Amino acid sequence: MLDIKFIRENKDLIAAAAKKKHVVFDVEALIKADDERRALIARVEKNRAEQNTITETIAKRERFAPGEREDIVVRVRALKEEGERDEARLKDTMREWQRLMLAVPNIPDVSVPEGESESENQELRRSSEPPEFSFAPKSHIDLMRALDLADFERGAKVAGFRGYFLKNDALRLSLALWQFTIDTFSEYGFALIGAPSLLRREPFLGTGYLPGGEDDLYKTQDETYLAGTAEVPVMGYYMDEVLAREQLPLKMLAFSPCFRREAGSYGKDTRGLVRVHEFFKIEQVVLAEARHEESVRLHEELTANAERLLTRLGIPYRVVVNCGGDLGQGQVKKYDIEAWVPSEKRYRETHSSSYFHDFQTRRLNIRYRDEEGKLRFAHSLNNTALATPRFLVPLIENYQQQDGTIMVPEALEKYMGKKFIGR
Repeated sequence: MLDIKFIRENKDLIAAAAKKKHVVFDVEALIKADDERRALIARVEKNRAEQNTITETIAKRERFAPGEREDIVVRVRALKEEGERDEARLKDTMREWQRLMLAVPNIPDVSVPEGESESENQELRRSSEPPEFSFAPKSHIDLMRALDLADFERGAKVAGFRGYFLKNDALRLSLALWQFTIDTFSEYGFALIGAPSLLRREPFLGTGYLPGGEDDLYKTQDETYLAGTAEVPVMGYYMDEVLAREQLPLKMLAFSPCFRREAGSYGKDTRGLVRVHEFFKIEQVVLAEARHEESVRLHEELTANAERLLTRLGIPYRVVVNCGGDLGQGQVKKYDIEAWVPSEKRYRETHSSSYFHDFQTRRLNIRYRDEEGKLRFAHSLNNTALATPRFLVPLIENYQQQDGTIMVPEALEKYMGKKFIGR
């Protein structure tokens, strides 16, 4: 959410942001609703003040002229009825104003390229060229079936579409990756936090996943939702709090189970582990001082953290900057890190790195006092550290051997206690 004063003073910027993000938003409709809101608030307050003045006058007076008391009662009744009508209109106007405020797109950074969809994202760099195999590389599905590492058929039987069972060394490999990631990020000054997935509505509204992303969330009979990323509960952790400036930047590494309905992905990645309904994520979440330069610096830092993880694991990858049409409502800028998948001969997204300025913290009311003691909304950032089982896809495929076994990356050997899976 942006500040309404900023929106009113920068209507052209908001319109340009909507155009660049390829979203439909009528900033004039918001200004009109805000004008009506302000006028109604003024009328309601004026009405209440007049009623209070008359009430105080009546209390102080001992005598009234004939018929004067009755006239005052009629006047008070008229004011009350008029006030009730205005308050009812104000409630309706506030609902519309809040709906429009929640739909305002954040302004993308000037460095964000133009484009309508992910196909127009621009490559920034590669770690190395993809490896060449002396044999035809198999898919992770075929490799895992042959080595009894997964059961997709029984997964679908038990859990439904996109269901899966991880088995034997695939589960050990996931656990090894989690521990390796936690150990690695402890070097970068992150506090470790285990986050819940079953959450109230407020953190989803605060982070921008609601109201627009409702179709992709699982909702319970208790009016709670299942989160698709630990970003949501961890941002809610400091909701309605004032942080000490000395705490910033506040870096958290959050682990949680995650759930997504994958609405809108019909026909995409229906087989295997790339796109599933239930998974696990370790997420980098950062709260920082309200300075653009600090957000840019931390954005690059978080991205570098994820890149170092991939490098230590020996996975070829590339970094792309997302175009305007592939940004979420609240994102100022976003990078995707894409790992090489040999069987598909293409890169697939495994990590996303974003910053939001105060878009989320304004909604969540997360503030700090700056060096002058002034309350400011913090800036927020997040970046995937690891998402499983998706990350098993490039790992297994890049480390497959001609005999169908899988080499364990050197960085994971101490966690797995072996050098090969299948031997």
